[in-house]
Amino acid sequence: MSILRRPPLLSNELIIDAFERIREVVHKTVEGLNDDELTFRPTKSANSIAWLVWHLTRIQDDHIAELIQTNQVWSKGWHEKFALPFEEMATGYGHNADEVAAVRASFTLLIGYYDAVHAVTVEYIRGLLDKDYQKVIDVRWDPPVTLAVRLISIISDDIQHAGQASYIRGLLK
Repeated sequence: MSILRRPPLLSNELIIDAFERIREVVHKTVEGLNDDELTFRPTKSANSIAWLVWHLTRIQDDHIAELIQTNQVWSKGWHEKFALPFEEMATGYGHNADEVAAVRASFTLLIGYYDAVHAVTVEYIRGLLDKDYQKVIDVRWDPPVTLAVRLISIISDDIQHAGQASYIRGLLK
C-alpha cells in the first residue's frame, strides 16, 4: 500500500530556498568567531554581529509564531540561555546603543537558536498550500497584508541584517 503525498509546491520551495540562503549567510558570518569578535562594533552606535543575528532571529521567530499561532521558540528555554537584560519578548526593535552592547552571545548559542527557528519556519512553509499565500493576515495596513507579503517581509529583513553582519565580519578580517 502506497502513501499518497502531494508534490512539493514551487511557491513553498522558492520561499524555503530564500530562507536557506539566509541560513548559509548567517552560518558563514558567525562560524569561527569568538565572543569578542561577535560583539565588535565598528562605532559605538553600530550594531554587532551578535546583535544582528539575535535580532533577525527574534523577528523571524516572533512573526512565524504569530502565523502559526503558537509560542515562540524563544520562550522554550532560549530566553534563559541568552540571559539578556531585556523583557522576555523583546526582539531588538528600537534598541539603543547600550541595549545593542548588552547582547553578548557565543557562536554556539546564536546558531543553536537560529537553527531552531529556521527548522520551525521551514516546517511551517512546507505545509502551506498555494491558496494560503493570498490569505489576509493583518488588516492594520492599507492594503491589508497577505501571508505572501509577510513572508517576503521577513525574508527581506533577514537578508538585510545578515548582510550587515557579514559586512562587519569583513571589517574584522
